[in-house]
Amino acid sequence: MIILVAGGTGRLGSLVVHRLAARGHQVRVLTRDPASAAATGLAAERVQTVTGDVRDATSLQPAADGVDLVISAVHGLTGPGRVTPASVDRDGIINLVDAARAAGAEFVLVSAIGTTANHPIGLFRMKAVAEHYLHTSGVPWTIVRSTAFAELYLDLLAQSTGRSGRPVIFGRGDNPINFVATDDVAALIELAALDASTRGQLFEIGGPRNLTFVELTKILGNRIGDNAVRARHVPRLVLRALAATGHLCPTAPARLAELALYMDTADMTFDSSPLHDRYPQLPATNVADAISP
Repeated sequence: MIILVAGGTGRLGSLVVHRLAARGHQVRVLTRDPASAAATGLAAERVQTVTGDVRDATSLQPAADGVDLVISAVHGLTGPGRVTPASVDRDGIINLVDAARAAGAEFVLVSAIGTTANHPIGLFRMKAVAEHYLHTSGVPWTIVRSTAFAELYLDLLAQSTGRSGRPVIFGRGDNPINFVATDDVAALIELAALDASTRGQLFEIGGPRNLTFVELTKILGNRIGDNAVRARHVPRLVLRALAATGHLCPTAPARLAELALYMDTADMTFDSSPLHDRYPQLPATNVADAISP
């Protein structure tokens, strides 16, 4: 099978690429910069990088030509510039679906749990548009929605600890959130990609526990050998003020503040047991085990 992976140089996408190549499939990695360290680091016998950008529909047709399956693991939450949820999570996915349809390929879309058309966060609304477009495109599809990636937020806490000696928590940090190990999501994407019986289905995956950011900070402290680590908190008032600037001038910091405030106040819990009851072979990694040694 020949598989095109958009977002294949990212945290999740690179894991997917390695899993599929290890299974003997030919993998094309769509990248804006084939010379980047992330792209060249994927070089392997069964992995090829191809130049393209989901925001540029004309670049996708040659990248998708001859492929059997397209996997999208892209997002535009953090920018920069014109890389936005609207340009990537909505319009970029629409372009990618069109390219898959022209190539006669199937499609696996990575989305987010909670995605709805009326979600208060723009990222989720854009993903909802993309999901609907895929549903109605005529392209055989599978959608994989996940909760928050554990390693992403552990890395953010670790980075802030390295700068100031104290991790930074946005908001109160006492709201239970489901975090999932990125490779657990990659395992589900691998299953969805290679099992044609998953077409026309939506899967949701999370981790085995719901944790607050305060608890996540303690897990990080235990791993780095500092059980007394004390976090600094960015007040919700500051997050609201920064998020409000996005109404006048949409920027990545404003989007991130809006998301941080949402994560600190909304119901972010999830029960992944139905998925693991159906597919017991899928991993269910505890957050503490997701931290790199």
